[in-house]
Amino acid sequence: MFEAAVGATVPIQWETRLMSGLKSNLSRFRGYFEQTAKLMIGVPDYDTYLEHMRTRHPDQPAMTYTEFLDNRLQARYGAGKAGCC
Repeated sequence: MFEAAVGATVPIQWETRLMSGLKSNLSRFRGYFEQTAKLMIGVPDYDTYLEHMRTRHPDQPAMTYTEFLDNRLQARYGAGKAGCC
């Protein structure tokens, strides 16, 4: 805020734009961080899967969230007992 010549206080528009841009960038970073953290611990990203299905396979129905998680767990760990036990 700054004082105008007549003494009225007016907001500086660039401060508003700067803060808005900063919030937007932080929000985007948070999304990337969450996605990376989930992938690091083995949690697949359902939103990315849905986008892939919409763009690459529009003629095929997408799995539900539960079906998607079951599919990913099956692909990662396989079926039945592990070979070592």
